[in-house]
Amino acid sequence: MIERRTFLKQIAAVTGTIMLPLSNFGASVRDKWGEILPLRTLGKTGEKVTMLGLGGYHIGWTTEKDAQEVIEAALEGGIRFFDTAESYDNGGSETRYGKYLVPKYRDQVIIMTKSTAANGKLAKEHLEGSLKRLKCDYLDLWQVHSISTPDDVDERIQNEVLEIFEKAKSEGKVKHIGFTGHQNPFAHKRMLDKTAKNDIFETIQMPINVIDSHFHSFIKNVLPIAVERNFGILAMKTLSDGRFFKIKKQRDNTPWETEDPLIPNHITVKEALNFVWSLPVSVLITGAENKELILEKIELAREFSKYNESDRMKLIDKVYNKAGNAVEYYKKV
Repeated sequence: MIERRTFLKQIAAVTGTIMLPLSNFGASVRDKWGEILPLRTLGKTGEKVTMLGLGGYHIGWTTEKDAQEVIEAALEGGIRFFDTAESYDNGGSETRYGKYLVPKYRDQVIIMTKSTAANGKLAKEHLEGSLKRLKCDYLDLWQVHSISTPDDVDERIQNEVLEIFEKAKSEGKVKHIGFTGHQNPFAHKRMLDKTAKNDIFETIQMPINVIDSHFHSFIKNVLPIAVERNFGILAMKTLSDGRFFKIKKQRDNTPWETEDPLIPNHITVKEALNFVWSLPVSVLITGAENKELILEKIELAREFSKYNESDRMKLIDKVYNKAGNAVEYYKKV
C-alpha cells in the first residue's frame, strides 16, 4: 500500500508538469470528404492531425474486404491520420493503403510508415519499397521503427540509419521523421539523449495507457522529455493490443484470454481512451480488424471530455495491480 501511494504521488507530479492545455482541440472542420475529427498539433512539425489515427497492423492481417471497409469507415468518420509499417504483413498493409487509400484520398490525409532497418543500406531499400507499395511520391512521416534496447539504438546510429532518414527528408521523399518502440522506455531515452544536440527527430511513438505506470513506464520516463522538446507524440498500445479485454483473437489464433479483464471488470473503453487523450498526445493510434471497431473509437473521439488529474489518478489506482504482468507483454527490459 505504501508503494502504491508513493507511486501515485510520483505519477501525479509527472503528469502535472507535462500537461498542456488542449488549445489545439479544434471545433468542427470539414474537407471535401466531410467532417473531420478534432485536430491537434503534431509537435514541432506544425502539422494538424486528427486526434484519432488508424493503425496499419490490423489492415495487413485482416481480410481484404474488412481492410477496405475499415479504411473507408475511418475516412467517412473523420480520421485523416494513417499509420503503417514496412514490416506489417511483409508490406501487405502498405499495399492495401496504396490500393484503397492513396489513389482517391492522398491530398487529404497524413500517411506515416516505418522501417525496422538495422543499417543505412536496408533503410534506403525499405523507403523505396514503402513508396512503391503505397503509390506515393513522398511520405508525410517516416519513423525508425521498434527500437528495443539502448544497445539497439547505438547500433542503428553506428550503422548510419539516421543519416538515411535525414537524407530522405532533405531530398523531399519524406516531410518529417521520428522513431518508435514499445519494449523499453530506456531505449527511447537513449535515442533522445543521442540526438539531443542536432535534434533531428520531430515525432515519437510509444505505449501510453492507464496501466503504463510503475512497470517501466513510458509516461513517467519518456513523456516529460518528449513534451519539453516539443515532439509530436503518437500514443499506441492504448488498450494493450487488445489485452484489456477478456479475449483477443487474430485469425484462427487466440493469443490472449483472461478471467479478469480490465474492460469491463475495472474500467470502460471510454475511460481508457479518455485517459490517453487527456495527456499531451497528438494522436491516439488504434487498430481495427473490422469497421465496427473503428466506428466505436470514432464515436468516443467525438464524445471526448478531458479528465483532470484526480480523474486520471482514480483510474490508475483501479488498475494499479495489472501493470507489469502479461497484459503488458510487449515490455521487455
